[in-house]
Amino acid sequence: MSNVATILRLASAEGDSGFHAPSIVDFFPAPIFFEGTIFEFNRLQLVRVVAALALIIIFVVAARRAKVVPGRFQNAIEFILNFVKVNVAEDILGKEKAPKYTALLTTIFCAILAFNLTGVIPGLNIAGTSLIGLPIVLALWVYVMYLGAGVKAHGVGGFLKNSLFPPGVPPFLYVLLTPVEFLTVFVLRPATLAIRLMANMVAGHLMLVLCFSATQYFLFEAAPGMKAFGALTLVGGFAITLFELFVAALQAYIFVILAAVYISLSIEDEH
Repeated sequence: MSNVATILRLASAEGDSGFHAPSIVDFFPAPIFFEGTIFEFNRLQLVRVVAALALIIIFVVAARRAKVVPGRFQNAIEFILNFVKVNVAEDILGKEKAPKYTALLTTIFCAILAFNLTGVIPGLNIAGTSLIGLPIVLALWVYVMYLGAGVKAHGVGGFLKNSLFPPGVPPFLYVLLTPVEFLTVFVLRPATLAIRLMANMVAGHLMLVLCFSATQYFLFEAAPGMKAFGALTLVGGFAITLFELFVAALQAYIFVILAAVYISLSIEDEH
């Protein structure tokens, strides 16, 4: 990975003048510590650490300052917790089964939201989920949870039967249907969770960098007759920033909704 990052940085460094479009080199920053080792630490990992620490501090402060009559800060935290509990866990899993998975779903939602929002925070400027490693970890976490929930509810044989041999289907169709169900349950679900999250964050980062890089170019380097275009790209940059705030929350919501759906499918008797 460090060799790939080095090649990309060298390629992007060719030519120091003119407009520089965003590229994937943004997602492979130079190492800060331990270059060339398995403990290599770069700016993207630093962003993730900052987001994780900020999330922990927010909830610790909220817990310690909790009051019977909540203020605005406590109301905001309680809104997030109740949103995941009611609108995700209880709506999908039911009130009886929801309590067992509410903490998991809340943690996933808040973590993804925090990592996504770093993409629009000045000084950080890149989403912690914009490189595939973290989305894979989150997707594998969900993968292990829904497989474990299904096996615990039905046993290994019962889980495989419910997942790979849907009831009400003529037996001869299982030849075609079972391989598809196998790919869906064991490959496509975790893969699409990770890829969807990363792809949206990558696209958002590239659009933001494109707008603000173009703004810098038009205002400071372009010919006088083209400087007016800088105002357009600047407005576009702020518009995309607002859109990215929406996308950050939306992707966290989609991820946690699908996690709840997969768990629900695993523990149901028939689906």
